[in-house]
Amino acid sequence: MAEEIREKIRDFVLKYVRDEELADDENMFDLGYVNSLFAMQLVMFVEKEFQLTLGRDSIRLANFQSIDAIVALIEGQRQGA
Repeated sequence: MAEEIREKIRDFVLKYVRDEELADDENMFDLGYVNSLFAMQLVMFVEKEFQLTLGRDSIRLANFQSIDAIVALIEGQRQGA
């Protein structure tokens, strides 16, 4: 299941980032790939694609800084549901 989530996130991110060598643990904000608009697109994608409603405490930079962080967020939300 985690690999399916990872692939969907990776596919979405690479549509905008266009860096095929982006590692799953690399901080997309530090690399300059993500701005505030794209961050909101990421939040909306995660909520829609994975049928989640993220609370304020979930919408933090740390949860969206890398593909690994987004996968962990989704898995955590699913386990908490």
